[in-house]
Amino acid sequence: MSRNSARPARRTGRRAVDLSHPARSPLGSAVVNCAVYLEGVRQAENCPADEAIRRVRRSGGGFVWIGLHEPGPQELVGIAALLGLHRLAVQDATRTHQRPKLLRYDDVLLAVLKTVRYVEHGELTSTSEVVDTGELTVFVGPHFVVTVRRGRHGSLGPLREALEAAAPERLAKGPSAVLHAITEHVVDEYLAVTDAMEADMDAVEAAVVAEHASRGDAGRIYQLKRELVELKRAVVPLERPLLALAGLPSPMIAPEIQPYFRDVSDRLARTTDQIAAFDALLDSSLQAHLAQVTVAQNEDMRKITAWAAIIAVPTMVCGVYGMNFDHMPELRWRYGYPLVLSLITLGCVAIHRSFRRNGWL
Repeated sequence: MSRNSARPARRTGRRAVDLSHPARSPLGSAVVNCAVYLEGVRQAENCPADEAIRRVRRSGGGFVWIGLHEPGPQELVGIAALLGLHRLAVQDATRTHQRPKLLRYDDVLLAVLKTVRYVEHGELTSTSEVVDTGELTVFVGPHFVVTVRRGRHGSLGPLREALEAAAPERLAKGPSAVLHAITEHVVDEYLAVTDAMEADMDAVEAAVVAEHASRGDAGRIYQLKRELVELKRAVVPLERPLLALAGLPSPMIAPEIQPYFRDVSDRLARTTDQIAAFDALLDSSLQAHLAQVTVAQNEDMRKITAWAAIIAVPTMVCGVYGMNFDHMPELRWRYGYPLVLSLITLGCVAIHRSFRRNGWL
């Protein structure tokens, strides 16, 4: 590399840093986006996270939004040192597979959200993945928002671009407006997933009520129920944090933003009701399927019993004439053998017709 290529580029007297390049970012490759917002407008010049934070603190207004994806412990420690985050808050961001929650550390709010994605599949089977989940941790402070995303989906890039393009007045309300936009985006994804799962519910229900239900329907129902439980773990625990954001006065939440959290809470309640309805439908479908299996087993047993009764007639007659006694009726008679076969045939036919009349065969 030449000496000129190693020098940082300059623009209007300041260093322009490409945050997408791991070697140039002070926090490593985990930083996917970093922007300073003044009066709701993103500043055109990109800058590293530490410089962005210092600029906001010097100006006394605006905030910085830092986006991280799959950060390591050292990168989180670096962010904590820059922002003065509480040690317990950093530990929460390091852990994975957490329940959605809302915590306060001094003047910083920590929100843990679960992101979900509907997995497209051609046909639902007993091993189909329907719901894919991830995690999103949001730090909201007086002059900053830090989002920590884990998982293969849930990118906030489109949301950030939509806010910058169409809702700068919302961004002007400060970091709490970003937190509202993120929760609204996550809950809308919940609604999209539940709407997509409705087709799977209809397919399972139609298969169960079909005239000839498959024995493999139980596996599909159990799999869909497991996926529904995964979605339920992401959605239901978020009710209390959203109610707290919507109802409890907080210095970190702008008063004009707080009513919007009530709307998000209402959407979450709709999703929760839909999940409860799906759960009840799957329970009913499973019970109906088990009842169908029981009825089918009873029908099989009746058929087996009926044929066993028919076979018992020749078995009994042949058993009697198979005894080795010297003096037995019709043993030396010329027409004894055809007569016995005729009686066996008539007896079997009569029993068969009787079972057919009663619906056993």
